Parts: sequence; C-alpha cells; structure tokens
Amino acid sequence: MRFIPHTEKDIREMLETIGIRDVDQLFSGIPNDLQLGKKYLDLPPALSESEVFDTLRQIQMRNPDNEEMSSFLGAGAYRHYSPAIINSLIHRGEFSTSYTPYQAEVSQGTLQAIYEFQTMISMLTGMDVVNASMYDGASALAEAVLMANRINKQKEYLVASAVHPEYRETTTTYLRGTDLQLKNVPYSSDGTTDFEFIRKHLNTNTSAVILQSPNFFGVVEEYDQLGKELLEQDTLLIVVVVEPLSLGILKPPGERGADIVVGEAQSFGLPVSYGGPYAGFFATREKFVRQIPGRLAGETIDRNGRRSFVLTLSTREQFIRREKATSNICTNQGLCMLAVTIYLAVMGKQGIRELALLNLKKAHYLRSKLSKIRGFGIRFEANTFNEVVLKCPRPANEIRDALLEHKILSGLPLGDYYQELNDGLLICTTEMNTVEAIDALAEKLSII
Repeated sequence: MRFIPHTEKDIREMLETIGIRDVDQLFSGIPNDLQLGKKYLDLPPALSESEVFDTLRQIQMRNPDNEEMSSFLGAGAYRHYSPAIINSLIHRGEFSTSYTPYQAEVSQGTLQAIYEFQTMISMLTGMDVVNASMYDGASALAEAVLMANRINKQKEYLVASAVHPEYRETTTTYLRGTDLQLKNVPYSSDGTTDFEFIRKHLNTNTSAVILQSPNFFGVVEEYDQLGKELLEQDTLLIVVVVEPLSLGILKPPGERGADIVVGEAQSFGLPVSYGGPYAGFFATREKFVRQIPGRLAGETIDRNGRRSFVLTLSTREQFIRREKATSNICTNQGLCMLAVTIYLAVMGKQGIRELALLNLKKAHYLRSKLSKIRGFGIRFEANTFNEVVLKCPRPANEIRDALLEHKILSGLPLGDYYQELNDGLLICTTEMNTVEAIDALAEKLSII
C-alpha cells in the first residue's frame, strides 16, 4: 500500500511544470552540511501494509501487557474506568469526523457539545467563564501566564516547585524570547508550598502566583488566605488542577480566591494512552473574559424561538483579531473534549463525588499499608488525595526496577525532577487498584 497519494506520473508532470529534473533539486539551496540526507536518516526500504502491521506488532509485543501489570503510576496521567457509552458515542461518524467549525453556527451539535463542556467545567471549578478547551494542562498553564501579563502588565511570576515539573518546563518554553520571569517557590517539609516565601517575595512587579492542588506530590494545598491577600495586592492567583476528580470533594478553586484555573481533564473518560492526546481546560473570572485564549460558545434562541448555540467570543487571529489575537488555541481535539463532556454528563455531580471519595479511601488504605513497611516511610505528612511519596531505603529507581520483575509498576521515582528526593517514589492509586493489588505491593516492598 502506498502512503504517498501521488503517482510517479503525477510527480514527473509536476517537476516538468516547474522546470526541474527531480525532487532533490527543491532542496539545493540548503547547504549540504545542514541536510540530513541518507547519512543521518538511514531509512529502511519501504514496506507493504501487511509488513508494516507485522513490524509494529512485534514492537508492541516488547511492551508488558497492561493486563499483566499492576500499575500505581500517576504523576499527571491517571488510570480511571471509562464507561462504555463514551466510545460508543464518539465513534459515531458525525462526531469522529468533526473539526473546528469555521462557519460556527452551522455546526449546532459541535457548538452544543462545547457549551456543555464549558458549563460543567465551570460548575466543577467554581469559575465564571470556561473556554472551548485547550490542548492539554501544560499548555493551558502557559497560556494562563501569558494572560496574566495581558491583564496587569507585570512580568514576574512566583511558581510553586510542587507544580508538575513538566508543566513548569512547558511554561518556560513558552516564555523563551520574552522578558517574563518565573521564580520557583520551595516546598515545606510537609510537602505544601512555602507561603511565607511567597509573602516575602511579593512585589509590585509580581503578576501572579502559581499553585497546584493537589500538588505534584499529591498534597492538598490550603490557599484560601493567600488568595485573599493576593486580591488586596492586585496579584493574580493561578491554580493548576491536574487531577480534577479531586474537585468532587474539595472546595472549588473559584471559592478559594483563584483568578485563573487550568488543568488536565484526562481523568474524565480519556485513557492514559502514552501521554495523549488529552484535553486541557481553562477557566477564569468574568471580568477577564476579553483576555481569555481561544473562544467561547454561548446559548441563545434563533428567529423562530428555538434553542440554539453561537460563537459568542473568538479572540483568534483567524477571526478578525489578527495581530491582536490572544492565542491560536481553538477547540482542542474536539473528540477529546466530547469524551470528557459525555463522561461528566454520565457520572453527574453525585457520581463524581462518590468516585472521588472512593479514590480518597483507596489512597488512605495505600498510605496506611506503606507506612507499616520496615525501612520505608511516608515522605510528606500533609493531607493527600490519591498520591503519596514513599521514602525508600535506597534510590527509588532501584525499588521501581525490582518491583517490575514482579509485574508491578510501582510509581514514579522523583530523583529525575527533584535531586533532594532521589529516595522518593511517587505512588498513585485510583478506583482501578484493588485492595488485593495494594496488599501485593506492600508485601513485595517488604521483601525486596
């Protein structure tokens, strides 16, 4: 099977039309030392369709079967049960083939799905306005930082070290080439952010304080008082929520002083899937609506009095805004957003709360079992949601590797992100981890 749609005849005719003998001539203006060429690419001969599938199947077989592994890995991507109705609906042709509606009002179904997504995320976060989704939680945070600068023109940001390291790295990449500065805020001995450090380093150039709750260590941050103090100083509070399921039982950020709330909606119906594609969310207060990236879908009635949906705000470059655009973010992968919307609609308010409580109970059981293992300990004593940092008697990556031999994916060694936590293993449990699996993890830890 050919993967390039053009026939040899097509290519020959196109080359003759522009007056060159072969495709390589198109790249003749690039110096040889800058061309990858055969030396670096070293591509294998072309394969047939069946050969490609066989090759990929053999590569796949080198990976452990998820059904054979017991996984306690979280760290921003969480394994939750996805109701069968989600795949049943999103695989319908009218959904799986849809894309960003550039003639928006013609696509009433897409606009309604976006509107429902915005509404449910708004209810979950306690914020006034939610946009028509982001590509992922990391880019949502970066967009929030840029938005804060548009609001108050300040250029310094105090970002908690307990914010997901990859989110911070993504934001740093976004800010490359700007004069905006990120300043790390250390965490305390109990795993919470050092709020006194924030208070000492606030100044007239501080645009926003960035927190995550539950943070990267699974610790729940208590930032209500800080939110009030920042409001008095006209400094914005950006709250990152990577595990939004926690909002089923935690007080919404909008009620705790947050000005911008961003996060990752993967937990709501999207598989872990090697890290994507996911669906970020972005929420803010109504007074900042003109600075929000992307666009908003709204509800109205048509000339016949029927309920209908419209694009009420669009700040993209393609919609007149041009150089004044806040972002080129549009509707994310519409399919991911739809999956999240279906999940939230199916689960409902009570379902989300019950699932959050179940995750909390599982985590408490995990923590209790781990705390009793000789030679190990709980690194942070503050309240956690569904993750805990286990202090190991030797480097955490060695513990992880030893458990892999028992078909247990124990969690994430923290040494790659925090040098001082080389003995820390971030372990997560969700409703997918049985009591038997938790007991087996504790048993193997006690003998390795």
